[in-house]
Amino acid sequence: MQPLTEQELHNLAMNIVGKQLEADGFEFMSVNSKIGKNPQFVCLKEKKLHFVVVKGIAYPGDPKDTEFYLTDLNKMKDHALKFDATTYYAGVGLVNATDYNLPVYLNEEYIVDYDGLVQI
Repeated sequence: MQPLTEQELHNLAMNIVGKQLEADGFEFMSVNSKIGKNPQFVCLKEKKLHFVVVKGIAYPGDPKDTEFYLTDLNKMKDHALKFDATTYYAGVGLVNATDYNLPVYLNEEYIVDYDGLVQI
């Protein structure tokens, strides 16, 4: 069994958020899947621009805790203001479904802790 890399966890989180954005009627203008490059999604909805910062967080990390990412989020919010865009944080917690003490493995079941977009 091979644990997911940090980039693979990030990509999984992006897929989860991307599906939600699509279902909610957001139109993708650009997508950036590189870790540390924000925002991950630049979208349009009802002719309004939206920036979405996605963070994939392995257990025991808390996807609701934005303190760790506050500098990134504030920079993104300042950047978004220049474009009259709304900024969101999408923290996606991922944990091994069989044993919380194990990492998330490739092709194994996992549990998602995601409460949707949080406006910054």
